[in-house]
Amino acid sequence: MAGFHIDRISEDIKREIISIMRELKDPRISGMLTVVKVEVSGDLSYAKVYISAMEGIDAAKSSIKGLESAQGYIRKQLGARLHLRKSPELKFIADDSIAKGMDLFEKIKEINHEN
Repeated sequence: MAGFHIDRISEDIKREIISIMRELKDPRISGMLTVVKVEVSGDLSYAKVYISAMEGIDAAKSSIKGLESAQGYIRKQLGARLHLRKSPELKFIADDSIAKGMDLFEKIKEINHEN
């Protein structure tokens, strides 16, 4: 039963972080960012947020610096929007899954074009 609760909280946090990222005005944060997944600890005190950018891993890493500087604001907004007793401490991690997916899509297109 607890697994469902954690999964639901993870999806809620993911949805709200995406919404909050749109409001941030830090120039380091790329406009083409997405939250790939959120892993919340069992006691809801920590959350790993995997961030990916269309421009690649370097853009994601530079955006992480902006997100880390806005972490206090993001945590405050999460607590208010989700009515959490304790807002989890966020750890942002750069992920290159979008770039890998785009490369895979291009390879599939090439194979289909050859046939």
